[in-house]
Amino acid sequence: MRERAEDLLRDFVSRADELLQTQDRMNGLLSAVMAIAEDLSLETVLDRLVRSACDLVGARYGALGVIGEDLRLSHFITVGIDKDGIKAIGQLPTGHGVLGLLIREPRPLRLHELGQHPIASGFPPNHPPMKSFLGVPVRVRDEVFGNLYLTEKNGGLDFTPEDEDLAVALAAAAGVAIQNARHFDDSKRRQKWLEAGMELSSRLIVTPRPKDAENLDLVAETALRVSEAVLAVIAVPDGDGTLRCRSSLGVQGLQAGQEVKASDAVDVVIETGKSVVVRDPQEVFGGVIGEKLGAVLVCPLGHSGSDNGVLLLARPSGGGPFSQAELESSALFGSRVGLALGLGRVHALREQNLLFTDRERIARDLHDLVIQRLFAAGLSIQSLRRYTPDPVAHERIAAVTAELDDTIRKLRDTIYSLRTGGNHEPLTSRILKVSEETSRGYSVAPDVVFSGPVDEVVDDDVAGHLLSVLSEGLSNAARHSGAADVHVAVTASADGVELVIKDDGCGFEEPGQTSGLANMRHRAEMLGGSCSIDSAPGKGTRIRWCAGLQ
Repeated sequence: MRERAEDLLRDFVSRADELLQTQDRMNGLLSAVMAIAEDLSLETVLDRLVRSACDLVGARYGALGVIGEDLRLSHFITVGIDKDGIKAIGQLPTGHGVLGLLIREPRPLRLHELGQHPIASGFPPNHPPMKSFLGVPVRVRDEVFGNLYLTEKNGGLDFTPEDEDLAVALAAAAGVAIQNARHFDDSKRRQKWLEAGMELSSRLIVTPRPKDAENLDLVAETALRVSEAVLAVIAVPDGDGTLRCRSSLGVQGLQAGQEVKASDAVDVVIETGKSVVVRDPQEVFGGVIGEKLGAVLVCPLGHSGSDNGVLLLARPSGGGPFSQAELESSALFGSRVGLALGLGRVHALREQNLLFTDRERIARDLHDLVIQRLFAAGLSIQSLRRYTPDPVAHERIAAVTAELDDTIRKLRDTIYSLRTGGNHEPLTSRILKVSEETSRGYSVAPDVVFSGPVDEVVDDDVAGHLLSVLSEGLSNAARHSGAADVHVAVTASADGVELVIKDDGCGFEEPGQTSGLANMRHRAEMLGGSCSIDSAPGKGTRIRWCAGLQ
């Protein structure tokens, strides 16, 4: 009887110990759930999830792999390995071996020896040894957000089914916390974009006498800060299917005036007025620049068909993708900013029209009043000849009359200038503006000289091609030649117009292999003109571009 009582007592104590352990585990699970729910920052939630899981099941190492859109690990958070250890390991896992198995088959997995699994891919150099393994998927609703990896249980033991149950329960609770953190991060991003768009549009509208170049730089600077990108480019259509960079800020080397690669994604954005995300930066930028960048957000500045162009925002290579919230917020930002840019131009045009109206009034007054009175005064002075035979007096009368005639001619030229300047911005002004914008950011400023009636004889079609050639030529000279002096000469006559760009830079060989220079020749041929490019290493470059006038 006594032995029976002792057995019952031992059984009772054993069950009490199990209940206490279960209670401790439940308390630990509750504490872990509360810990990951204390903060709404996604990065903080993920880090606390891994740390809480390690504490809960007694694992030495833990990690969370976030699954990207290509079903590979886009983000990897580790616990138990310090920064020096992570640096020594090198590249973080992307989803091969056992880690990839959990991506393809998202269900709990316990292993006694991680390295002995049939599809194990092994450890990289300097990686700490890991044997026991427990992996569970982390779900956000029906979506597998990532996988929780736990290794090296304390004491060299294997992970138990109870450990698996605790990890699964923690992962389920973490899914809710991750979803809440995502919503919170999205709301913060939307708020940042909204506030930035409102502040920027207000500044653009109230800016007195705005300059397009300064406004676009301000837009690029704001977008770069809000989007957490490394490159912001504003490119506008060039009229012949190409894009021309008008502002660029960030780590890469695009400059004002440089051509931007034409792509289907950018064309769609311009036509539809909707933002898109391009995962492959080569599709937008191409060349060396695209190799160093990550995902690109292409945002229209205004409605579809707007001449404000597009805003290109690029993340660093290996950086996180743009979220749906950022895609939608950028579209609203671009619409608001495009409207502000349009209003700024309308205000500038209104002031310009007022100026032109004043010019017309002044020209009319000069013609109807001043010239008529000067002409009448000249006739009156000439009539004085008959009242004196003195030759000296006749010479003085002739001199005064000649001065009046010269004054009348100058007044007529002034009247013509006032009236012809009222149609649109003179070509000479646009040439100077392109020269100034293209040379921004470089120490050399081009010297520009005009000859002949440039504003009067060059029509808009030829002017558009000339400005594009000028922008391309100056951009090449500023970026590649290392020139100390750049000279621009524009000569116009009734038969044609000639543009000469000359620099004292390093020069180059085989100029015909450069696509930008080939484009210059194509533009000249379209207008029945010619383009010659003379360059040699160490002797600078001279571009002579001619076009006929109808």
